[in-house]
Amino acid sequence: MLALMMDRPLTLPSILEHAAAYHGDREVVSRSVEGPIHRYGYRDALARSKQMAKALLALGVQRGDRVATLAWSTHRHFELYFAVTGIGAVLHTINPRLHDDQIVWVADHAEDSVLLFDITFSDQVAQLAPRMKTVKTLVAMTDAAHAPPGVLVYEDLLAAQTPEFEWPDIDERSASGLCYTSGTTGNPKGVLYGHRSTVLHALALALPDAFDLSARDAVMPCAQMYHANAWCTPYAAPLVGAKLVLPGRALDGPSVCELIAGEEVSFLLGVPTIWVGVADHLDQTGGKLTSVRTIAVGGSAPTAALVARIEDRLGGQVRQIWGMTETSPLGVINTPLPAHAGEDRAATLQRKLKQGRGLWGVDLRIVGEDGGLLPRDGKSSGALQVRGPWVASAYFKQDGQQAFTADGWFDTGDIATLDGEGYLRLTDRAKDVIKSGGEWISTLDLEEAVCSHPAVAMAAAVGVPHPKWDERPLLLVTLRPGQSADPEVLKAHVAERVAKWWTPDEVRIVDALPIGPTGKVLKRELRETLAAQTAAVSRT
Repeated sequence: MLALMMDRPLTLPSILEHAAAYHGDREVVSRSVEGPIHRYGYRDALARSKQMAKALLALGVQRGDRVATLAWSTHRHFELYFAVTGIGAVLHTINPRLHDDQIVWVADHAEDSVLLFDITFSDQVAQLAPRMKTVKTLVAMTDAAHAPPGVLVYEDLLAAQTPEFEWPDIDERSASGLCYTSGTTGNPKGVLYGHRSTVLHALALALPDAFDLSARDAVMPCAQMYHANAWCTPYAAPLVGAKLVLPGRALDGPSVCELIAGEEVSFLLGVPTIWVGVADHLDQTGGKLTSVRTIAVGGSAPTAALVARIEDRLGGQVRQIWGMTETSPLGVINTPLPAHAGEDRAATLQRKLKQGRGLWGVDLRIVGEDGGLLPRDGKSSGALQVRGPWVASAYFKQDGQQAFTADGWFDTGDIATLDGEGYLRLTDRAKDVIKSGGEWISTLDLEEAVCSHPAVAMAAAVGVPHPKWDERPLLLVTLRPGQSADPEVLKAHVAERVAKWWTPDEVRIVDALPIGPTGKVLKRELRETLAAQTAAVSRT
């Protein structure tokens, strides 16, 4: 027997329609690439999104066509999140921090027909567009006064249309967005999101035990809109009527602090490197933020020292999250249980180092090397696999889906444990774990140990070849501004906090660590550099 309920499709334009109808004056604030702060309400955003939808149709964009953006987090990019998807096309957000050859590759692989770009990328687009096989139309996301020659202008296209428009009927299972992963070997892999999956994901984000969002919040994603849809907050914020603050391209400490204070931001999210810069700026200026309630930290695992520093300087509570492009991206979030109400600060800090608990919509399991299911005891470490309605089931246009199991789970490539309370704790990436004498050494634990030293800002542990033990750990660290430290002192500091045989053979202080397109330390690049240095020494 079927239910007698209305069957309304879960599509993305319905989110902005709701925001315009019930939170029409709630602001979307963005730092424009031209310079000034731009602000308008959800009602205006809907009108402009409809105008741009009509403009795209006039350009010949059809259902299923891929429309690419090379852009920062701005109000125009926000409009495209709905204008493109609302006409049944697929929004392909290209990460501008990819290598030029990879940008061309993903555009060709996606078969993008239109490329809309911020004017900061004008010279790059002029060089790369002739190499793109399928891109026929270029649109500068600006006004006529700032546009480069020879391309269409966003504001001109929009002004030629009226806001009277009815969104076409769209199957909720149709594709809406395309993001390519950047943390893999070889070419990036495409993850194809859908309307239904993204709406469900946005709903889950707003739950009290997730991001706990409401119309009373001001949300500022410091994950760029090309990075897994800014962790879906451009959909979750209008869904609940929260104010949305978009930082543009400026994610340095002073710029981020200025927006937080000026717009009274209550909810922040981003990778650890962002919060290091914010904390450094507040330390240097003696500034203090008073509006922040929650800081969601993801992308890579923060150390206990960084968690404590973020909470002390920014004033809110850290909620660590874990996810991937393949999980839209939220997989788990670290929220306390009622049983944790009486825990002391030290216990709270240790709990916050876990990535978090699963929420409805994402199933988790840990699998051993033999493929068997491991217990949720917080000790048994194995491959983390996930499944759910906003988890990828395959990569776009790719043969050989080794990451997807025969029984319908996605193998994340992470090594982790699950405890009896359902908390996930990553111990490493499978490709980063150090195997010494047949035993695993967790790079995350080594990084946590050295970062507890007050002079250390960031760290990366990598395995280096060893004639007896196969691999031994090397710790590369950067120091906080104005700080100094002796490598042997740092090595002793680590030795006091980890198993004796885990102690790195060397701690090396460096000026900087290589940071990838999504704010993570590029350990593969570190390993390649170290291998090249070793080879050069052996030849001399």
